[in-house]
Amino acid sequence: MASLLKGRYFGTVVLILLVNVYLSIGTYLQWFRLGFFVGPFRFAHWLAWTGVLFVTVFTPLYYVLKRRYAKRVKALLGIHVLGNLLSFTFVSIHFASQVGRPPESFPDLGAGIVLYIVMMVMVLTGIFQRFQIAKNLGRQWRFLHTSVAISFYLVIFVHILQGLQIL
Repeated sequence: MASLLKGRYFGTVVLILLVNVYLSIGTYLQWFRLGFFVGPFRFAHWLAWTGVLFVTVFTPLYYVLKRRYAKRVKALLGIHVLGNLLSFTFVSIHFASQVGRPPESFPDLGAGIVLYIVMMVMVLTGIFQRFQIAKNLGRQWRFLHTSVAISFYLVIFVHILQGLQIL
């Protein structure tokens, strides 16, 4: 385990998480103004949709491809981990922009807050699993990670329906 935590790969993961925290705090405190429109929607919404689209498409694709192309599992895992971390960063920026809005235009967070918590748990369990943190809980981490990923699909569906004002 010590070699996994010392590697450049782990350093990249930690760097992405630190950038995520910095960008989220900066967005919340409005150091960065991301409320501008790109077409009919705010930039932060585009970031969130990009992130969620990657997670939604690549997660099941990764599951299939790692079995079909066993020799490329290391590269696929890298894309899965780093892509999902970047996606989580995009969603974090969106979430921070939503909760950082002034009281008169504060949104109804609805399923959004649940979705963000689900994504945080998914990221944390993925990191614990990938870097074998608490290795003796390996099977439990995998079960929790998979269960939370399934929950992600249910909650994103509800969140989209709320966004479309169907629910």
